[in-house]
Amino acid sequence: MQIKSDEWFKDVEFWEQFAPIMFDDVHWTEVPAVADAITRLARFDFYGDTSKSPLNLPPKILDICCGFGRMSAEFARRDFSVTGVDITESYLRTAREDAAYENLNIEYIHADAREFKKPDFFDIAVNLYISFGYFADQKDDLLLVRNVFESLKSGGVFIVETLGKEIAVRDFVEAEWFERAGLTVLTQYEPLASWTFLKNRWILLKDGKKIEKVLTQRLYSASELRTLLQEAGFSKVEIYGNWDESPYDHRAAKLIAVGRKN
Repeated sequence: MQIKSDEWFKDVEFWEQFAPIMFDDVHWTEVPAVADAITRLARFDFYGDTSKSPLNLPPKILDICCGFGRMSAEFARRDFSVTGVDITESYLRTAREDAAYENLNIEYIHADAREFKKPDFFDIAVNLYISFGYFADQKDDLLLVRNVFESLKSGGVFIVETLGKEIAVRDFVEAEWFERAGLTVLTQYEPLASWTFLKNRWILLKDGKKIEKVLTQRLYSASELRTLLQEAGFSKVEIYGNWDESPYDHRAAKLIAVGRKN
């Protein structure tokens, strides 16, 4: 599959340089609990409910924007049949090496999520860790969701976890310093187009050098994300404020949408 090269998320150096910041120990530690929540929301048994699959085969799960494969690996350990898709080849190389080390059978595919589709194949699809809304054109977000919808079997479930617009407004700060993974980072934020986008400027101080990256992400309110999934074909969309299925209200920690296909 040909991948376009004119958008910020195609910058391989960015993903490699900032990986220790985005994928720190906290994110790895929470993986089992997130996997528990996903299988619960999808109405599958924690270790593979084969009764829902033809011929009692393991449920098939699609991990869109899978990164290093931390969630893909966890589902493979739980006897799911796993496919991970990501645009960053270096991440996939690491994911494949880790899977081989653990003897996990995971299919990793290097592709643009807008171009990947496997009709009527998966039981569950996930897009996690605020990896939604990268495209400048909202039609591309819809395209991604439609591809996922077509890739799911009847009764399939798509789970999206992202930063809700309401949370971004509530917790907004213009700039902050923090230290993570032994690195110092300055982040600066700016809402654009009446909070349609959030502009992020990240400055990483590493080995006496300054590495800078500017990226822009589309923000969705709960109602906007629900509408997008419904437009793509999902007949029922549930909204939650955390993995414990708490409501999406003023106390919400994140925006989680669960789309179900008839």
